[in-house]
Amino acid sequence: MAVVVGRPAGGVSEVVVATRGLGRRFGGLQAVKDVGLMLHDGELRALIGPNGAGKTTLINLLSGLTPASSGGIWFRGEDITAWPAARRARAGIARTMQVTAICPSLTVFENVWLSAQRSLGRPPALASRSRLPGVAERSRECLELAGIEAHADEPAGSIGHGNQRLLEIAIALALKPRVLLLDEPTAGMSVKESWEIVKRLREIRDRDRLTVLIVEHDMEIVMELAERITVLHLGQTLAEGSPDEVARNTEVQRVYLGGR
Repeated sequence: MAVVVGRPAGGVSEVVVATRGLGRRFGGLQAVKDVGLMLHDGELRALIGPNGAGKTTLINLLSGLTPASSGGIWFRGEDITAWPAARRARAGIARTMQVTAICPSLTVFENVWLSAQRSLGRPPALASRSRLPGVAERSRECLELAGIEAHADEPAGSIGHGNQRLLEIAIALALKPRVLLLDEPTAGMSVKESWEIVKRLREIRDRDRLTVLIVEHDMEIVMELAERITVLHLGQTLAEGSPDEVARNTEVQRVYLGGR
């Protein structure tokens, strides 16, 4: 059955990603079960839940890193359930990983440049970069958006952890995505670095009207950043709503926020 995700009447923003009955089984473990999710154009959505709730698996399903065992995924009205990760990235779904994934021996600029040229369908050859118009400009723009342009010529492995996480975001932005999936982008950061991520994500969303789905454990950041929150528990959607609605939900308090 097709899922219609066009722009509804009444000024409601377009649904850019939709899932129905989405599930993933690993042997006898049902990591994600019957998840229905709708992400709207320009939305900042948080995905939270206890350890083992299925958050990273859901991000992997959306990005194509893990194939679905059941259900379907639609992107801007098109069924992408069977698409591999590379095709989804070219179509406009970019992600960062839970563990920092950069090329440490390349400069910060070169890391982003490689991603920017992939968005044009070019082979990743640094030697040809002077002959690819627009790629360098896009790379510098993404570094500026991430706030790390001052480190452009430094080896990526030499910059601090917080800046490496910002570099990952710049690499994802270089793909010119419509949807940005962030798996614990503030993990291992100081408080100051974490709030820098929050600031940058807001600026990026407002500038490019990206849809952002972020997996995050810091509830202070979640409540400050997210416009809507989806709570997973045992692989299923436990609750969904505004930060205030989720904070008041007794089931969420019981299984995740420590209430009784």
